Amino acid sequence: MYISRIVVRNFRSFELLDVSVGQGTTCVIGENNTGKSNLLHAVRLCLDATLSSAYRSLLPSDIHSKIDIAHPEQVLVAIEITDFKGKINEEALVGAWQFKPGYSRLIYRYRPKLGIREDLETGDIKPGQLTREDYQWEIVGGGDPAYNPAKLSWKDDVGSSIRFSDLQSFLVVFLPALRDVESDLRQHRNSPLARLVDAMEIDLAEQKTLLDALRKANDQIAHAPSIDAIAKAIDESLKKVTGPAFSLDIDLGLAEPSFQAIVRALRILLTNTAMENFDPSSNGLGLNNILYVSILIEYFHRRIAQKKSAGQIILFEEPEAHLHPQLQLTLYKALSALPFQSILTTHSTHITASADLASYVVLTQTSAPATASAAPASDAGLEEDAMLDLERYLDATRSNLLFARKVMLVEGPAELFLIPALLKKVKNIDLDRVGISVIPIYGVHFDVYAKLFSAKSLPKRCAIVTDGDLKPSDAIPEIDGEDALPPPPNLKALEGDYVRVFTCKTTFERALVFQGTLEMFARAADDIGAPKVAKRLRKGAKELLDEDLDDKARTAILNPLRAAVLSTAKRFGKARFAQITARHVDQATVLPSYLIDAANWLIAP
Repeated sequence: MYISRIVVRNFRSFELLDVSVGQGTTCVIGENNTGKSNLLHAVRLCLDATLSSAYRSLLPSDIHSKIDIAHPEQVLVAIEITDFKGKINEEALVGAWQFKPGYSRLIYRYRPKLGIREDLETGDIKPGQLTREDYQWEIVGGGDPAYNPAKLSWKDDVGSSIRFSDLQSFLVVFLPALRDVESDLRQHRNSPLARLVDAMEIDLAEQKTLLDALRKANDQIAHAPSIDAIAKAIDESLKKVTGPAFSLDIDLGLAEPSFQAIVRALRILLTNTAMENFDPSSNGLGLNNILYVSILIEYFHRRIAQKKSAGQIILFEEPEAHLHPQLQLTLYKALSALPFQSILTTHSTHITASADLASYVVLTQTSAPATASAAPASDAGLEEDAMLDLERYLDATRSNLLFARKVMLVEGPAELFLIPALLKKVKNIDLDRVGISVIPIYGVHFDVYAKLFSAKSLPKRCAIVTDGDLKPSDAIPEIDGEDALPPPPNLKALEGDYVRVFTCKTTFERALVFQGTLEMFARAADDIGAPKVAKRLRKGAKELLDEDLDDKARTAILNPLRAAVLSTAKRFGKARFAQITARHVDQATVLPSYLIDAANWLIAP
């Protein structure tokens, strides 16, 4: 079975979150402080039997800022579960929580107590008089399918009380972002090694053999002359301090002679080409993370194989912590191949580039004090072809748009190198500081991306910055049959509250050529090995200083220079030329208006 829907209302950063999730691995993506950790904690409120009840009695900081608990309201987390039919243990656990065939539901609620609700009904208590002591939490299962958790009133009673002990059959493992793996491996209570040993079900005969070995080792150690002398010294000192009435006899040994003591004393020992049998404390944090998760996964597999499982899930914050890109991908692929569900929060573009679009849950900050959520694969209304296109295109660079607060989509690397640098120099607009990411899509297929940005999917602004003809910058016009190619997308038709298109009348390189940018391009031409072009540009710059020139004359001077810049960029490679030009943006004093307009629209509240 697996969680298929999560609804969160009025909890921390969420006024309302309502997302569908699928089997396997779900990636929760978003900029900092959008509530990724809050979402995992909300799931734990419903499902995690190991979560202390103290956390379920919410603090004021756990309640959304729009809620005034003096007036009756509620915090609600609902989880819907499916795919349990025909699985004995799973049906036994969640069958009683069914609200429609094949679907079960758990609802956590923090709302006024029953007596308070009755007093509100009779008028003995007035709205506005409630305090935190008037609220309590509850977890119920099932209920009328007509009730939608996303709209359920605090007054409405739905479902029936569950036996909290039943939740112990559903294994929830939460791995926080700031985790001390080395400590957890050592401590018996938190160690996945201890869980794995327990799941191995070592029989009594073998346990006795191990105990005999421990007793023998203890005896040999205790009778070693130095150890025996230390034990006698401690024994004598204790008796002097306590007196005969409270004294205890002292011996030294490896551990108390019990099987649990053996389990607690077990340590993982590692070997590589440099060292043999060393403790994980000598290891790097990243590999210790991998080690910890590997043991945990094996424990899950054992639990499933023994048919003790009535559901399990891993809630994993930032699995990429301390891992280089290749290990990030290796870990993600291992998790996504597991026969049970996991929900990850991540800032790693390497992970999002590898994940299926259908696995994304994207959280976005809005101007209101709330976080918007979306599952883009379904919420954006994408057709299958568009889905496949996006999955191919969202590589480690372009998937950055999922984390950005605002997005500027551009054609290629030339725009990526030059637009941020020129905006910062000429208009003092630092795109990074105002939360704008420039994403090159290496083409003109902007329509595929633009569909992601809407109130129902990603409610963040997206400025499309492109050439007017919408032809790829590396297109070869002489190719036979070009007229038979499909027309470029009609981007104006995609414009709305969250998408705007900003175009120039020519190519990007030509659009940047003004009197105030000629020295910038001349220095780039010098650096790249085109001195004749540099000379022409500087000559043109001097000619344009003539104040008596009219617009027609200025255009007559600039057009050949624009052609020279474009020709130089094509000859040496547009990306390479743009990269070198970006070194000299300190010489620029002007920008084309369409770039300024795009930046101003993105920055505007």
